Amino acid sequence: MTSLKDQKKQLRLQALGRRDALDEFWRVEMALEMAETARDHLAIEPGQIVSGFWPMRSEVDVRPLMFALREQGARLCLPAILDKTTIVFRELVRGAPMVDMGFGTVGPHEEAEVLDPEVMLVPLAAFDARGHRIGYGAGYYDRAIAKLVDKGHTPRLIGIAFDCQEVAQVPDENHDVVIPEILTESGLRRFTPKL
Repeated sequence: MTSLKDQKKQLRLQALGRRDALDEFWRVEMALEMAETARDHLAIEPGQIVSGFWPMRSEVDVRPLMFALREQGARLCLPAILDKTTIVFRELVRGAPMVDMGFGTVGPHEEAEVLDPEVMLVPLAAFDARGHRIGYGAGYYDRAIAKLVDKGHTPRLIGIAFDCQEVAQVPDENHDVVIPEILTESGLRRFTPKL
């Protein structure tokens, strides 16, 4: 019998393989369309803190989406990797220095203000129709979300992916964070948590 960890690893590899095979120019067009969808369907209050992410490899480029949300008045932040288990979210300010975060991504310099996001655009490797996600395997986002919840925050979680990253079913684990909304090139999908 295959372990849950091995099952997730296999699903992750398959979904990322499908994502990697997408045409690069098509991905750019879809990122722009997703920004328009977000502008039309994600109500952001002025001053609301939104975390995005700097795209790596074949991920959806959420920078157009983040800038669309900034136009609605959002304060933006990006994850900053502190160590092998911890990320914080540093404010993204136009013209401020960016630094290499490893994994082919960048984030704001350590002098940037650390913020607690109210809306989180969450990267993922795979997802299912229940809103369960498979991350990249390091657990950064699961721990960061848990830390926010421990501080009394309930961030709005929006997974960001391409349709091809959907899998039949993500194996459930107790520590998994269900993502109630996922934005793909097909639009914004909302999931009702099953009790």
